[in-house]
Amino acid sequence: MYAVPDQTGTFAVVTGANSGTGKETARRLADAGARVVMAVRTVAKGEKARDEILARHPHARLEVRRIDLADLASVKEFADGIIADGTPLDLLVNNAGVMAPPTRMTTADGFELQMGSNFLGPFALTVRLLPALLAATAPRVATMSSGTANYGRIGFQDLQWESRRYRPNLSYAQSKLADLILTTHLAALVAERGWNLMSTGAHPGYTVTNLQTAGASLGRDKPKRSHSVLSALDFLPKQQVEQGTEPLLYAATSPDAVAGGYYGPSGRFGLVGPTSTARVTRRALDTATNARLWTEAERLTGVSLPATVA
Repeated sequence: MYAVPDQTGTFAVVTGANSGTGKETARRLADAGARVVMAVRTVAKGEKARDEILARHPHARLEVRRIDLADLASVKEFADGIIADGTPLDLLVNNAGVMAPPTRMTTADGFELQMGSNFLGPFALTVRLLPALLAATAPRVATMSSGTANYGRIGFQDLQWESRRYRPNLSYAQSKLADLILTTHLAALVAERGWNLMSTGAHPGYTVTNLQTAGASLGRDKPKRSHSVLSALDFLPKQQVEQGTEPLLYAATSPDAVAGGYYGPSGRFGLVGPTSTARVTRRALDTATNARLWTEAERLTGVSLPATVA
């Protein structure tokens, strides 16, 4: 079990902290001494998760704040609130996401839901929080990707799946490849500008959370029968959330993590097991593609590097 180093004095934001890997990340960061903002879409769920963590760790310093990564106005409101606090932000954990809704859905800003929630929202949040991050002594941004990034493609001609037939899993893979590109390109920008910020990435392998079922239920009363049958026949190795969160915790806190580092399970098929360095697909290492996606994300979100940072 990965032991999170002492986080006393650390101020952290964890998105999607009401369940799954986000909740486990918040729990273990707080148990190690961090003050954690649990950034959640539904405050009541966040408060329930906070109370459950406090029952195990009464000393934990946890605060629930609302953010909807599928709504850029909400992202701005949340980021403005963090910056207004005036406290340097030591750690941003981009964990929240949605997975494979069966039909094409859109965000409040008209983006395809997975590209909007999994990439464009976290991108806007990261860039908006840069002033608070760069005010910290040794800040980090740790972003959750997925093994599906390995077969993802960035379809610049149709990022939002408007003209081609919507494919839930391929759309998810594109969004998680975009997250990995966010990690690598932010690391490149940091090196180029000499910022005191570390950008890292992680993937959870096959970790059992509500992500799979929640995504399959979006827009429906319950998942399709075919989804239930496939789940029942699933023979792939899998792990529980305590183990599956460790690559993200390693990326966020380990003194051995490196700039642009990518971490995941080291066991069977890269789906389970102790954390190790994961292979970054070559599609996330193409500097021209990465710069193009960053520029496109700036255009779509209307968020770019603030003058005081740039």
